Amino acid sequence: MIAIRLKKFGRKHIQQYRIVVEDSRYTAGGRVLEVLGNFTPKSDPYKFTIDAEKVKQWVGKGAQLSSRVRSLLEAQKIL
Repeated sequence: MIAIRLKKFGRKHIQQYRIVVEDSRYTAGGRVLEVLGNFTPKSDPYKFTIDAEKVKQWVGKGAQLSSRVRSLLEAQKIL
């Protein structure tokens, strides 16, 4: 099964995440099929960039969204 979820990167105490498409059989640090966007929660207001068309394509193919990604997309009115 394919999952769209957050993948952490960046320096210590500076949390940044990539919104990625991964095979859910692997751990969260596993193989990335495609990077869809970025999320930086520490900035005020938080920074969120995403390619909405690619998200809709992957969801159309059957990709499952993690709960945090789903809430971010709903806040931006993408889903």
